[in-house]
Amino acid sequence: MKLGYIDYLNCYPFYHHMFRKEPLDNTIVPRYPGELNILMKEGQLDMSPISAGAYPEMQDSVILLPDFCLSSIGYVRSVVLQSKLPIEDLNGKRIGLTSASKTSMVLLKILLEKYYKLKPEYIPCTPNPDMDNLDAALVIGNEAMVETDRPLPYIYDLGDLWLRKTGFPVVFAVIAVQKKTAAEHLDKVMEVSESFRLSLNDLRDNRFDVVKYAGEKYPHITYDIDHYYNLLKFDFTDDLKKTLEFYFSEAASMGLLDEVKRIEFIKPNV
Repeated sequence: MKLGYIDYLNCYPFYHHMFRKEPLDNTIVPRYPGELNILMKEGQLDMSPISAGAYPEMQDSVILLPDFCLSSIGYVRSVVLQSKLPIEDLNGKRIGLTSASKTSMVLLKILLEKYYKLKPEYIPCTPNPDMDNLDAALVIGNEAMVETDRPLPYIYDLGDLWLRKTGFPVVFAVIAVQKKTAAEHLDKVMEVSESFRLSLNDLRDNRFDVVKYAGEKYPHITYDIDHYYNLLKFDFTDDLKKTLEFYFSEAASMGLLDEVKRIEFIKPNV
């Protein structure tokens, strides 16, 4: 199978067992979340973590693993709005939007437009934006956790803002499987799912090793990796599934995402 990998620190815990202990017979494709979204939508990957916000546009062709996600309850540190101005003063201002993660891009628009009543100008930008012509920018993943020589006066954590404004956590990513792959190679899908489970067991039982190897893979990260992994939730609980439904409802009501009537999860007897 061709298996996508979000090339960020937050995704490493799912792949620790595969990377360090028991490699599987898969081709692993490391990319930004936005690039994996495109590859999955085009059918070029069999299975991959995708931005939760990308699920609605491919819901007819993919199915989700029911046990795993990338989420946070409040502060997450790796999804931030970096700004030269207070957030309340961003009406009509230029805000850089990276295409690296659709979840975060939609999340920011909902927060600014619905909860802060702002109408900024959105400017496409790279994952590591040049702020010279921007008033603020969405920065996610590893790029949000490295030192910069031009720190900005206002940093807003979107996980924290979302929790305070809505009362809900954020599900940033889910793990999608092509329906065709699930039907024809369910054993391979379950093999990867079991590897993810073993990896999360390692995070729980052999935390030092997981943190150590994650640090070696991403040496430029200056943030405390052990603490960062405490902020993330990897188990897709029933409460987090309801959280994702709320996010989809909010986004669809604003015309930002297609409507999702029912999230479809894989079953061993597909």
